[in-house]
Order: sequence, then C-alpha cells, then structure tokens
Amino acid sequence: MIHSSAPRRPAPIRIALTGANGGYGRTLLDQLRRLPDMVAVQLVDPDVDGVRRMLTDLEVAPERIVVVADAADTVAAVEGGRIALVSAASQVAWSHVDVLVEATGRIDAGHAYADAALEAGVHVVMVSKEVETVAGVALSAKARERGLRYLPGDGDQPANLLRLVEWVLATGFDIVALGKSSEYDLVFDPATGTVNQNGVEQQAPALSGLLERGDDLRATLDARAAAVAGLKRAAAADSCEMNVVSLYTGAVADVETMHYPVVRPDELADVYAERADGGILDATGVVDVFSMLRLPGEASFAGGVFAIVRTGDDITWEILRGKGHVVSRDGRYACIYWPYHYMGVETPLTIAAAVDGTATTAEPRQHTVLAARASGDLPAGTAFRVEGHHHEISGVAPVIVAPDAGDSAPYYLLSGARLRADVPAGALVRFHDLEGVPDAVEAAYRTGLALGA
Repeated sequence: MIHSSAPRRPAPIRIALTGANGGYGRTLLDQLRRLPDMVAVQLVDPDVDGVRRMLTDLEVAPERIVVVADAADTVAAVEGGRIALVSAASQVAWSHVDVLVEATGRIDAGHAYADAALEAGVHVVMVSKEVETVAGVALSAKARERGLRYLPGDGDQPANLLRLVEWVLATGFDIVALGKSSEYDLVFDPATGTVNQNGVEQQAPALSGLLERGDDLRATLDARAAAVAGLKRAAAADSCEMNVVSLYTGAVADVETMHYPVVRPDELADVYAERADGGILDATGVVDVFSMLRLPGEASFAGGVFAIVRTGDDITWEILRGKGHVVSRDGRYACIYWPYHYMGVETPLTIAAAVDGTATTAEPRQHTVLAARASGDLPAGTAFRVEGHHHEISGVAPVIVAPDAGDSAPYYLLSGARLRADVPAGALVRFHDLEGVPDAVEAAYRTGLALGA
C-alpha cells in the first residue's frame, strides 16, 4: 500500500468545525482520521446528539467525546486530548483553535462564527457559500488586515474552480467561460425512453434522437431542454457557487439565471463558444452551469468544474483532440475540466494552506451580487425562509446581477426577513422593501461593497 507522504508537523493543526452534523462535516471528519497532523478539537452544532452518533459511526472512542457546558469545559477537553461537542457560540474556546472550518450554511450564524474567529486570531476556511456571497469580501479584508487567511474550502465547487482557473491562467490561456455541472445528471435510458434525475423520472423519448449534437447545435439544445422541461434543473446552490467564483475572478453571468444547457461533456467546447462561432455565449469571461446528459453506466461529471479556453496552433490541438481532449469542431475552443468535487475529503488542503500561508487565491471583490427576483407578485408582509437541501427561498429566484443594479438585497439576506412593501413579479427585492434583515451581515455586505471592484 502507498501511504500519504504529507509532511508531519510538530503539533497538529487544531480545527473547529461548525455545522458539524452534516454531509460536509462527516466527509471532513472521516478524512482527518488519515491525517495525524490535523485534528478536529471542537465540533459545533446544536444537535450534539447527532454529532455524537456520527463520531460513534466513525469509530471514535466514547471516552474521547465530551459534551461541554461552557468555554472552560471546552478548554479542559481540548487540553485533555478529547473532542468538545459544542452547541452554542459561547462555548467555543477560540484560544484553542488554529483554523475554523465554517459549514453552517446559515448567514447569520456563519458570519458570526467567522467574524469571531478572525477577531481571535484564527484562520477561516469558508465552506458556507451562502455566507461568502454576502460577507465574503468583508471577511477576507478583515483577515488580511490581521495577517490571517480567509479561504474558500477545497472540495466545494467554488474553490475547486478557482484552483482550476489558477492552473489555466498560469499556463497562459485566455478563459472564455468557467463553470460546473449541476448537482444531478440527467440519465437517459434509450430502452425505456425515460430520463432519471436523482430518482425523479419522466418520459423523454425524444432524447433518443438527440444524443448527438447534430449540425445545428442550438436547435439540438433547444430540443433537449424541451424534452426534459418537466424536471427542475436549476438550483439556488448553483447560482450561489457561481457568484462566489465571480467574487474572486471578476467573471459575470452571460444571462442572470445562467443558461443550463443539456450537454454531453464532449460538446462543452462547442456549446460555450461565442455565438459568432456557433455557441451560446453573448459575452466571454462568464460563469455558467450545465445539465449533464448521459446514458446509464457512463461516468458522471460529478458536479465537477470546467474552463473553456481559446486554442492556438491547429496542429497542436488536433494532436490533443486525438488524445481524447475536448476540442470544438472548428478547433478554436477547448474544454479543460476536473470531473469531481469531493467535499470535505479535499478540505485538508485548504486547512494546511491557511496555516502555512501558501494559498494564492485572489482577494475577492463584489463584482456581482446574488440577488432575488420576485417569481410572482409578493404582497407586503411576505416572510422569507431558506429551506431544503439546496437552501432555496420560496417566492424569489436567485439571479446574478451587477452590484450597481440598484439597492438590490443579496438573496440570502432575505432569510428571516419580511416585506414591508409590495414587490411586483419580475422585480428585484431591494433593501428598502425589507425589514428584519440581520444587521451585522448587512453591515458586512455594505463594507465589502464599499471596497469596489
């Protein structure tokens, strides 16, 4: 067996993980068992019983687990080599943490934990993309002022895509488009004429004749979209992640809801070309999301990430096409992609970079805003709540817009707020329409906005 050759440290990196009792938390805690130079010492989640059960599943000895009552208990647990299960912010012992991994997914709690960590001199790895879209710019600036690191966490698509961008730019390419596949593939079975998206099936026999792109790409894309029109393919999480990528790269959305073409991976370089070259893009330097179409048994894109680049010498790219790389039919574009995102399995890379100061991530700016556009007429008094696996808000659609699009309120700042005035269908929800917006997070957003692009 080949074992990890990662350098060992004189003392392990001490990690506090918020939102511990979730899928992301579990994947990180499992991976940390393989890395003796990192240890999760404080696990923060209101559901401490759930965290305890998860640790038991991960074969953590019961005597190593302590449910704490206050910060003093937490200090004693950490100093005794045990894991503190923390149910409230007041119980966190920041003096005994090197890196916070923030994964609550809640803007008020997530921002508060990240801000407190930076105040205490603790590096922050941000997994809560919802927090990042609203307060990431301000938190990053605060970290830099204090000589700390604030980094998006590897394993989620934004950080993975930023690493891919770094590689692509370092090799000298011009980037036309950046993006990812949506979370769930469209798996079409020609034998039954059905398409399956994460367990939801519908008849789509027309896809049998649409598995090849054909001579009219845009007509094929339109026909595919019509064939799967009964499935919900767009998610707030996708827009959220692409907005985060925009903060760090300056890329914008070609259309505010993104295109979501139904695509086979070998078509990506043709699809994300400029319209003049037969593609779908009206602009370049954009972010987007596609729905992967595949057959049963074919490998998934796995929510992975891609970059579309301009090519050069025809012979060079015909050589590369021959080796299986994705090159457009006209040879002008190529797709470079990583078909994976391994969640917390990859996050130790970011934790190490935070401590070692080796990250090269650009400083974010509010190049775009993840805003909320009313899906229908919304009367005054309408209350907003983030719900479901994809953290969506009923009554509004997430859109990626320019920060000068009026006083538009960030999508996730609507969480817990209500309308003080009617908002007509199709309008952006603005700050003056709202009451009950979390003050601290709004202030962080405005601080980041004031830093400009």
